[in-house]
Amino acid sequence: MACFLCVLTLGFAAWANAQSYPSRPIRIVVPLTPGGSNDLLARIAAERLTARLGQPAIVDNKPGANGNIGTELVAKSAPDGHTLLMANTSHIVNFILSAKLPYDPIRDFAPVALMSSVHFALVVHPSVPAHSVQELIALARSGPGALNYASAGNGSPHHLAMELFKSMAGVDLTHVPYKGAAQFTPDLVSGEVSAVIGAINSLLPHVKAGRLRVLAMAGGRRTPLLPDTPTIAEAALPGFALDNWGGMLVPAGTPRPIVERLNAEIVAALRDPQTAQRLTSQGIEVTPSTPEAFQELMQAHFLKWSAVVKAARIGLQP
Repeated sequence: MACFLCVLTLGFAAWANAQSYPSRPIRIVVPLTPGGSNDLLARIAAERLTARLGQPAIVDNKPGANGNIGTELVAKSAPDGHTLLMANTSHIVNFILSAKLPYDPIRDFAPVALMSSVHFALVVHPSVPAHSVQELIALARSGPGALNYASAGNGSPHHLAMELFKSMAGVDLTHVPYKGAAQFTPDLVSGEVSAVIGAINSLLPHVKAGRLRVLAMAGGRRTPLLPDTPTIAEAALPGFALDNWGGMLVPAGTPRPIVERLNAEIVAALRDPQTAQRLTSQGIEVTPSTPEAFQELMQAHFLKWSAVVKAARIGLQP
C-alpha cells in the first residue's frame, strides 16, 4: 500500500507540473554556431512554442568542444521542460569518440521528436577527372592517398561519411580536417582540397555556378533540389547512407505529459506546408516522429557509427 501511494503521489505531481507548464520562458540550447540547419530548426520550434504555450521560447547558441558544452548544460538542467536541446548526429558520435564525456547521450536525455534529415552530397572540384561515383572510385584506386577530402573536423558527419565511403569502396583518400564547413568551402572551391561529402544546401550555389560538381547524394533518398542526381547507393555502393538527423531532446526524467505536449507542438510546426517548403528549399527533409521512434533511431545510429569509428580508428582532436 505504501508503494502504491508513493507511485500515485509521484504520478499526481507529474500531472500537476504538466498542467502548469510552462511557468517561465523556455530555453532551446543549440550546441553549435548560429546559421546552420540545427539553428534554423530550433528557431522554427521556438516560433511555434512561443505562439502556443504562452511563454517565450528563446534560442541560445552554446557552441564549443564539438557541441559538448551546450549538451552538458542541458544534461545537468532541471527535468521540467524549460530547457531543451537541439541535437544532431554528433550528439551520438561524440560519445563514441570519447568515453570521458560527463554525460550519456541516451541515458541522460529523453527524446521529444525527430525533426529532420539534412541532405548531404558527394561533391568534387571540377579539376577532379571524375563525373560519377564509379569514376571517382577508379581514380582513387589508381593512386591511393593522392586525392584528399575536407571535413568539418574529426568525428564530424563529413568525416564519418567519407570514412564509410572509403571502407565500402575499398579506397584510400587523405583526410583534411577543418574547424567547420564555412572554413573548408573556400579551399574546396579553389581546388586546395578535392572532395567532400557535405550539406547540399551550403554547396548548391557553387554547384550551380560551375565551381563544384555533384556526383551523388549521400542519403538514403534523392533530394527534390537535384531530382536527377542518384544516391551513392544507387550509383555504386548499395547500402551506403548518411542520415544527418536533427531532433529535440530534454533532460531525462522530464514528465511524460510535458514531453508529449512538446512533441505535439513541434510535429504540428513541421507539418505546416509553408514550414516544410521553407526547409525543403534548403535541402532539409522534414521527418517528424514520436519520441519512441526517435529513441530507436538514436540507438541504431549508435551501433552504426560505433562500427565506422572503430574501423577507421577515429579520435577527437585535442
